[in-house]
Amino acid sequence: MTTSSAALPLVIVGAGAAGLMAAIHAAGGPRPTLLLEGGERPGRKILISGGGRCNVLPAQASAADFVSDASSHTIRKIMAAWPLTRARRFFEEDLRVPLALEAETGKLFPASGRARDVLDALLTAVSERGAHIRANARVTALVYEDDGWLVRLACDQVIRAGLVILATGGLAAPAVGSDGGGLRIAEQLGHAIIPTYPALVPLIGGNPAHRAFAGLSLEATVRVEEAWGETQVAGRPRSAVSSCGGFLFTHRGYSGPAVLNVSHVVARTLLRRGLQGQAGVATAPEVAARSSLPSSPQAAVGPRLTVQWTALDAATWNARLCAEGGSTRALLRQFLPERLALQLLTETGLLDADLAQLRRDARGRLIEALTRYHLPVAGHEGYRAAEVTGGGVSLAEVNPATLESRRATGLFFCGEMLDAFGPIGGYNFLWAWATGKVAGETARRG
Repeated sequence: MTTSSAALPLVIVGAGAAGLMAAIHAAGGPRPTLLLEGGERPGRKILISGGGRCNVLPAQASAADFVSDASSHTIRKIMAAWPLTRARRFFEEDLRVPLALEAETGKLFPASGRARDVLDALLTAVSERGAHIRANARVTALVYEDDGWLVRLACDQVIRAGLVILATGGLAAPAVGSDGGGLRIAEQLGHAIIPTYPALVPLIGGNPAHRAFAGLSLEATVRVEEAWGETQVAGRPRSAVSSCGGFLFTHRGYSGPAVLNVSHVVARTLLRRGLQGQAGVATAPEVAARSSLPSSPQAAVGPRLTVQWTALDAATWNARLCAEGGSTRALLRQFLPERLALQLLTETGLLDADLAQLRRDARGRLIEALTRYHLPVAGHEGYRAAEVTGGGVSLAEVNPATLESRRATGLFFCGEMLDAFGPIGGYNFLWAWATGKVAGETARRG
């Protein structure tokens, strides 16, 4: 390079949540800051999140909430760089976006209820702090040369950069431009990639009778029971993963927070069993393949999922069934939508049974259906319907204090590219904001 590396710009690749936050905290340093967006407009995923309201942050969070192959210590160290209280203060005081708590879900939304207000505030801050955004600038390769970087664009233009932050996201929601390009670049540069899979993704059902319940919703607890070694939470394998919250029957299967928050176990199990493509970073054709049904809708695959349909546990149900009179149908209709109650009673052969006449074995069948109902699953809806990507750049490949690559000087990673994601409820935005801030501030000093 003929130009001094110290005078070259800091280039941020990807203008999503993490990239915008990185630009805000990187701008104003000794280098000009250039933010490259591969699509026509920045922040498209922000605009569609939370049903157009943008769940900016959770009300509370800890390292244990995140799924990663990294240790809990690593996750905790990264999150400690920008605690939740300080992130909230930044949005409300620096960006002037008041946040309102949705008490029943523990989610923080903009008080206006408009995702557009969040994106506009971020874009204003980027501009005011002196960073420049260039749209329709898709990066295809990075090459390290003479103490700096050559950033190659799809149009064959090459931009010289002193430092680079990769914030291109993962593979989820390809309709807004997510194609895994940054992950492929990271892999080409020698970084270890935890095999990617769709997370927070609707599941495809394996019981044809459930199709008649499309649109039916209720509060439930979903458990994945045969998951030992199949997934990790903050680096720790768990024998069972469970989630309480909304459960929704869809035309093809199941969704809602209770399902989405355990869906990664199904996706990762299928990946490890060779049913969801090869390990590593997916190519565009693989993304399409992973969006399809991996087997017949009637064939259950993956780990065993069970559902507890109400807040009552087995002991409580047993007491109710023994103490009350009348029909089983009348009792269940007090706790469940009628269509679901009738289905459970039909499956257990107790549709017209009287409580007073229930034998012990019949009572056991009904309690099992109410508290450990087997939910057959045939697959998942793939990246096109997933909210985030599991896997990504291994956290062992970055310095957790700076998010600079341990393999390439002057290269940083942030956001969904990294191997960590959280549940529904603003956790993944928190991860994007926090890692974007760390990468941006560190690069600003570089």
